[in-house]
Amino acid sequence: MSDATIWWVLAGCAVALELATGTFYLIMLGLGLAAGALAAHAGLTQVSQVLIAAAMGGGAVAAWHWGHSKSPAPTAANSNPDVHLDIGESVHVVGWNPDGTASVHFRGAQWTAIAADPNTAGNPGNFRITGMQGNRLVIEKLDKP
Repeated sequence: MSDATIWWVLAGCAVALELATGTFYLIMLGLGLAAGALAAHAGLTQVSQVLIAAAMGGGAVAAWHWGHSKSPAPTAANSNPDVHLDIGESVHVVGWNPDGTASVHFRGAQWTAIAADPNTAGNPGNFRITGMQGNRLVIEKLDKP
C-alpha cells in the first residue's frame, strides 16, 4: 500500500469519527491528513509528509480554536431570540396574581407570565417578553414611569 493511500485512509477515518462525535476539530485534523496525502502524491519523503500533515492539521486546529475563543459567548437558550421567536414581542398585563404571576393573552392563547424584575410585578401595563422559563413568559416593563 502506498503512502498516499495510507494518508487518505487516515483522513477518511478522521472524517468518519468526526461525523460520529460531532467534533469539528477532527475535520481540521483530517485536513492535515489530506495535506499529508498530497505531499505523498508529490513524492516528498515520509518525514516531509508527516511535517506537512502536522503543520496543516495542528495549524488548522490552533487557528479554529483561537478564532472560536474570540467569539462572544452564546446567549442562553431561554433568552435567545434565535431559539424563541417570541422574545422581544409585546404583551399587555391587566393585573397580577398574588403569587407574582400574571395571565396574559398572547398569540391567541392565555400564557402565564413572570416579571424579570420583581419590583415591576403588581403594576399593570405593557411589557416585553425577554425570555422563557419553562412554559412561562419572562417579561419586563416597557412604559416605565
